[in-house]
Amino acid sequence: MEFMGYRRSDGRVGVRNYLAVIPSVFCANKTVERIAAAVPGAVALRHPVGCAQVGLDLELTARTLKAMACHPNVGAVLVIGLGCERFPSQELYEAAVENGKPAAHLIIQEEGGTTNTVARGIELAKGLKAQVDAMKREPCSVSELIIATKCGGTDATSGLAANPAVGNMVDRVVAEGGSGILSELNELLGTEDMLARRAVSPEVAKKIYTAIGEIEDLLKKSRDTGLGENRNELISPGNFAGGVSSVVEKALGGVHKSGTSPIVDVLQYATAPEKGKRGLFLMDYESHDGEVVTGMIGCGAQIVAFTTGRGNPTGHPLAPVVKVTGNYKTYAHMQENFDFDASGIIQKGDTVEETGARLFEQVLRIANGEEETTAERIGGDELFCIARRHGYHLPEEFRMPCE
Repeated sequence: MEFMGYRRSDGRVGVRNYLAVIPSVFCANKTVERIAAAVPGAVALRHPVGCAQVGLDLELTARTLKAMACHPNVGAVLVIGLGCERFPSQELYEAAVENGKPAAHLIIQEEGGTTNTVARGIELAKGLKAQVDAMKREPCSVSELIIATKCGGTDATSGLAANPAVGNMVDRVVAEGGSGILSELNELLGTEDMLARRAVSPEVAKKIYTAIGEIEDLLKKSRDTGLGENRNELISPGNFAGGVSSVVEKALGGVHKSGTSPIVDVLQYATAPEKGKRGLFLMDYESHDGEVVTGMIGCGAQIVAFTTGRGNPTGHPLAPVVKVTGNYKTYAHMQENFDFDASGIIQKGDTVEETGARLFEQVLRIANGEEETTAERIGGDELFCIARRHGYHLPEEFRMPCE
């Protein structure tokens, strides 16, 4: 099967074609916003980091920003630095250039301040946008797609309808040679045996146990018994009100987003799979909506399937976020924030297979550019959020070579 996508110089395929204006440090956020606002079709990737970070915390920032600059949904990149930050803007610019992106780079301190940088940045951005606009879609195999999966604002219908529908859609993508990503490991506690049985090898099964065990260890170390119990609960008040009483119930519902395909590997945050490796992946991270979605997009996902029984309006600046619900009341009440209603599985007796097939067809229309998601139409960009890790070290076997 095919869709119409943008073939990039690194061989990957995009479903969107953005000019990304990226600050290397939070100090450049307003400058970046003003440049992007003046060039229709440009997107600003505002973030709160890039300085006063050390170790893995700084590495995650660098890795994520470089992954955004090199993402297949990005056609060209304008990097804006301050000039004295911990994460050098030159490193971000060079990553984009090495990836084959048309790119430009400005440093506020060298340009003489904000106003000069904005003026020069708009000029450069318009030139880059002209190059982006000249890029054309071409037929691409569905095997090039990577679908990220996420729960947010979960209720009981998520595990019964929305997540199984997404899982069936992911199985269809994988059957065509494509890929899916499951994450939110703190909300998969207790499902590690189920997931490990689906591993393609004992080595991958060990990675699954290690990743979920590490997250459980991190959660234990994060608890503060001196605070009230509500500061240490994994389940949100909205989850409770929606009929999800424990992390076990949430995990047993959330795991259905992955479908039934074999798990081929465990990915680190914002790290692409090995070249040529495709199928279902687990990404090693917990469940903050923005952080985990950004990490999976950093792994190369071009589209996000996001289930929510309570309702969630968020989007990401670089990837279409397809909002799916299994709650017919929520769909009727917040229809402007939804792309797909899976409630027929509960209300009408629709099968998971036929619902998943309809969702698969819609995902292909979105990949083709025939259809925008509701988050794209609203302009949602809240899900761009870089992961933070303070004073925590990865186990030796999961460290990146540069560490």
